[in-house]
Amino acid sequence: MKIGLLGHGVVGSGVSRIIDDGKTWEVRELEIKKILVKDESEMTDERMTLNAADILDDPEIDIVAECMGGLEPAHSFLMRALKNGKHVVTSNKKMLATYCEDLFDLARENNVTVHYEASCGGGIPWMASLDRTRRVDDIDSFRGIFNGTTNYILSRMSKEGSSFLDVLKDAQKLGYAEQDPTDDIDGYDVRYKVALSAVKAFDSVISASDIITFGIRSISADDLAWCREKGLTCKLIGKGAYHGDHISACVIPMFLKNSDVFSNIPMNFNAIESSSGTLGAAVFVGQGAGSLPTAHAVVQNVIDIWKDQDSEINPKFKKPVDNSSCEGVYYIRTEKPEAFSAVCAEKVSDSVLITKKTSLVEIQKMIHDAQDESLFIAEVDSL
Repeated sequence: MKIGLLGHGVVGSGVSRIIDDGKTWEVRELEIKKILVKDESEMTDERMTLNAADILDDPEIDIVAECMGGLEPAHSFLMRALKNGKHVVTSNKKMLATYCEDLFDLARENNVTVHYEASCGGGIPWMASLDRTRRVDDIDSFRGIFNGTTNYILSRMSKEGSSFLDVLKDAQKLGYAEQDPTDDIDGYDVRYKVALSAVKAFDSVISASDIITFGIRSISADDLAWCREKGLTCKLIGKGAYHGDHISACVIPMFLKNSDVFSNIPMNFNAIESSSGTLGAAVFVGQGAGSLPTAHAVVQNVIDIWKDQDSEINPKFKKPVDNSSCEGVYYIRTEKPEAFSAVCAEKVSDSVLITKKTSLVEIQKMIHDAQDESLFIAEVDSL
């Protein structure tokens, strides 16, 4: 089975290392024929090329593994690979969540598949578990700590009482956070992963832009102090649920009971849970990023294709995201508390309030109308 590898950075180099090491007989059946790199300074192997056509148009290459990141040219490259009848494996959550419908449709037209285990949860076998569960039963819902950067920040802030900016700077120094941390701290990274998890869990393409998303950019030490006083722990949670004719999905900080399994997930670890009628709750915990864990997931998908090339894994349906049935109690810190007077159940201070049980859609509209950039919101699990 011959593979073309697009990108040789953190993940791509891990893929070539695992395949070249060949520790199992399955891996030894794989061969990387060509590796696309960015410039001549990376040309350290005779398999490396600067020309994507050497991979995308080579009839001997069966699988294209994309580890480049970014929207373009990754998207265009994969569309071309699919048109040429090649299976695709990608770790690129943002690109896939943005263009998944086009990619899945094109794959189906050309009798090939798109695999993306590495796009969500790093080396955690999350997508594979959803596939196996759905062979027996429908999945009702899922939730998870999908982002190690924000979990690291919240863990440190909760334990030390440190400020958000101080811990963010430490995370950047350690390589846990990008120099531009927007996707992490504003919840977009989790949003992409929720969208892709919904594809697997509910056999439906959903639009990532329809997922209500709140991040932790505005969180303060005082917010977490209140959380601790109530015997709760703060985590950034992505979740989705199936309602027959529609799907609900959101990303939001949550103040969880300390007895909740997610409350004890430390530092930069991920934890993801699915729920179904016969299996109940199934929880997966592990490293959600890193070169070898993520590369491991890429190689697993390559082996999946090699062992069963005719499998139909791509979704056939598209369903709307509708959060109107999602209700909760919310902690809101804002400079404009009067904007939330209609839903206020308790006034904690001049700037902090607890809402009565309210629709998340209604809360989102109020937040939009308030126009308060410093506002912080968290769903409160229990009081």
